[in-house]
Amino acid sequence: MEPLTTNELKPTLKHARINALDVIRGIALLGILLMNINGMGLPYSYEDPSVLGHTEGLNYAVWFANELFFEGTMRGLFTILFGAGVILLTSRLIDKGAGISTADVYYRRIVWLLLFGLVNTWVFLWDGDILYAYGLFGFFLFPFRNLPVKSLLIIAAVLICLGTAWDISDYHKNKTLKTEAEQALVLKESGAELDKKADDAIAEWEKISTKKTPEEIQKHIAGMQGNYFEIQQEKAPEIQWMQTWFQYRYGAWDILSFMFLGMAFYKLRILHGEKSVKFYVILALIGYAVGLSINYYEVNLVTSNNFDTLQISQAHQTYNVGRLFITLGHIGFFMLFIKSGILGFLQRGLAAVGRMALSNYLMHSIITSIVFLGFGLYGQLERYELYYV
Repeated sequence: MEPLTTNELKPTLKHARINALDVIRGIALLGILLMNINGMGLPYSYEDPSVLGHTEGLNYAVWFANELFFEGTMRGLFTILFGAGVILLTSRLIDKGAGISTADVYYRRIVWLLLFGLVNTWVFLWDGDILYAYGLFGFFLFPFRNLPVKSLLIIAAVLICLGTAWDISDYHKNKTLKTEAEQALVLKESGAELDKKADDAIAEWEKISTKKTPEEIQKHIAGMQGNYFEIQQEKAPEIQWMQTWFQYRYGAWDILSFMFLGMAFYKLRILHGEKSVKFYVILALIGYAVGLSINYYEVNLVTSNNFDTLQISQAHQTYNVGRLFITLGHIGFFMLFIKSGILGFLQRGLAAVGRMALSNYLMHSIITSIVFLGFGLYGQLERYELYYV
């Protein structure tokens, strides 16, 4: 085994960094907070604002804008950059002659990422953490780093298709369940005796379609206003769910697919800002045209049906495709911004944020936990007021 030198463990020197990656990483990191702050400060209404009555005025406008432009897309952008970072890190280590030690450095970083994710959830109390997921799925990427671009894109496409197929399957299962439950209720109201299957259909549909009551919401808010350990206990079930079932149902397709895209895009040098202005213009136009059309369809579907559970499930069928194209649009738009050189002071600030991505991401959790949990503001603000924080 080749020796691991101390130079291989040091942060990348400033002159060796790719500025475009740092700027976009900074944008993505701040964009993630636009979405996360809803879950950090409000109960049960990240996806469905009707739970808290946020269906008009500024509250609705904020939700609408987020769903149209940012839901899943800033996370997608950040995940693409993570995939790009895998190629960047390993290729530089190989160029330095690290040899087999490249795997050692890579997996050490992945283990640390996993541990930081556990700290972010269980200590800083942010159940929507992505570091744990990045560490978890990052374990799978190393063997694929040398694949050609075509293979990486095929893997990404397959993962997106599998996730979409699962969403479509879930919708049709929910549709069938609702029909069975409604038919069973008609029989029940007519005085007929129901069999176990009919009773189960009613119970299961009520379980997934019934929204939180004001009493349940207030009980949850009260639990989030206790001491540190009471809050941790209140959050524990959600954290456990997010770190187990959620990762295998959603994370594997959502995160892994975009990591592979990032690996491919880095090899294509799309993320270096080296493509032509025409390329990024076309990428932005196609990405936004397709993505905004899909996202508007989804938003209109759920709002016109009063955020009905079945319509939310129906909208999920196109979620992965919509967020993919919006993310591509973001890449094109932000690369044009970087190549233009305008607002240099802002670009330098964003690059600084991107260079300290891990620290800044953890600070999101620390600061918002202090504000919303420490100061007792959880569930006390309107949706639009969260952004005053």
